[in-house]
Amino acid sequence: MINKILFLVIFLVILFEKNELLSNSLLESSINNKYRSEKNKKRDIYRNPYETLSFFGVNSDKRILEIIPGRGWYTEILSNYMNGSKNFYVLMYEKPKIDYLKKIQKEYLNFFSENEDKFGEINDIYFDDSFNILHEANFFDLALTFRNTHNWLKIGKAEKVFKSINRVLKKDGILGVVQHRGFEKSEENFLKGYVKEKFLIKLIEEQGFKLIKNSEINSNSRDLKNYEKGVWTLPPRLVDGAKDKYLSIGESDRMTLKFRKL
Repeated sequence: MINKILFLVIFLVILFEKNELLSNSLLESSINNKYRSEKNKKRDIYRNPYETLSFFGVNSDKRILEIIPGRGWYTEILSNYMNGSKNFYVLMYEKPKIDYLKKIQKEYLNFFSENEDKFGEINDIYFDDSFNILHEANFFDLALTFRNTHNWLKIGKAEKVFKSINRVLKKDGILGVVQHRGFEKSEENFLKGYVKEKFLIKLIEEQGFKLIKNSEINSNSRDLKNYEKGVWTLPPRLVDGAKDKYLSIGESDRMTLKFRKL
């Protein structure tokens, strides 16, 4: 009897490791897929997509929600990885209030609609004007947001956003957050894009989450965080104009946080 149990345990371990290897191989190929733009691929050195998505536990069997995807840097990877699963969803604003956001969102939707044969099917869902997510509760296994939190803080909607995300996640579902990280002793917080890590962890946990792990995958000790024009001084925006100086620093220092829905 003991030998049968031992055999079963060994079999399950081997099966798990095999599935994990297959998932990792698929993730690597999705990051290297030929349809990603060369401009986006050059950012991999700063954004560490393989390590980041592995840390968050991306798997095509899970229902995954990417939140406010911008121009689709991560979507180019995730949609390819999730292609055929019907499990990939993207959350956007139903009625963007700012012309800049309207333009980006329209370009995003047009691009991935026109290139569905290359990147796969994306299911669109939306925030309403009150930042409620227009979707059923307890649905997603994993929600991901990359460098968005400072915007929600600036308009005073961060608590509402994370509470809405909590509602659509399953119990024990995972929330992955990447965000520009400020100095803990800095007087400023989030107005120039940088957010204090302890502050953000506390805010998110107050909306029904528990931090289970953080990572230094996306840290950058060269980031001085003292720029007059904020985080956008660094690449890829380079709003200050001193290109060579800021390219040598690289992209911002970022926290990478993994939460579980309680």
